[in-house]
Amino acid sequence: MDWGMKNRLSRLIRPDDGRAVWLAIDHGYFLGPLSKLEEPGKTVKPLLPFTDAIMLTRGVLRNCISADIKVPIILRVSGGNSIAGPALSNEGIHTCMEDAIRLNASAVAFSIYVGTEHEHQTLLSLGQLVNEGQRYGIPVLAVTAVGKELEKRDARYLGLCCRIAAELGAQVVKTYYCEDFAKVARSCPVPLVIAGGPKLKTELDALNLAHDAVRDGAKGVDMGRNIWQSGNAVGMIKAVNSIVHENKPVKEAAKFLKG
Repeated sequence: MDWGMKNRLSRLIRPDDGRAVWLAIDHGYFLGPLSKLEEPGKTVKPLLPFTDAIMLTRGVLRNCISADIKVPIILRVSGGNSIAGPALSNEGIHTCMEDAIRLNASAVAFSIYVGTEHEHQTLLSLGQLVNEGQRYGIPVLAVTAVGKELEKRDARYLGLCCRIAAELGAQVVKTYYCEDFAKVARSCPVPLVIAGGPKLKTELDALNLAHDAVRDGAKGVDMGRNIWQSGNAVGMIKAVNSIVHENKPVKEAAKFLKG
């Protein structure tokens, strides 16, 4: 791996503990203005000191985020779909690698939809993106998306998705936590980070998710709604940090939510 690639990955996953807490605010590219994300800049500003990277689109980055931030950027480069359309899996590359470099991205993110009608196009697009990333030294984060079929998130399916993404050259994979997740982690030769997914019933559910994921082999989390839709978003991201980076038990981490 080239020095530039290693350096960018070291910004995203802390070298001292091999863990990461990322903040995902890229939801608007297919869901529109979600609650608490109508004004992304205002939502994310108090959370930036407590995240290792933010994941977002170029439109939100250019228009809503101050250029003086020190937090690394994971740039969402896939799209072309929407929640109102017939198939969430119908994605392609919409942002070129040159634009990612202009935006000083530390990585680019692309969703793959294994087992759907658009599996072929998303997997080939991932391979194309990896080729371009190797040319410029930009890591690629593959996101194992499931569209609207959340029931597909089991170890057999996710293990298949993660391994394929790694085989195609992705440097990091973002996936879901599931029963027997340790098997998924063992069979994937690149780091895995866990998606928070839809808003869970309670903050404790999200903290337990983070705790169990890193216990079972994930290198960290890339959470969105379960942080910035919380009634105490700053306390929530602090709690997640204490679990991921300090190995705190959930009960102790939950003290951050009392503010």
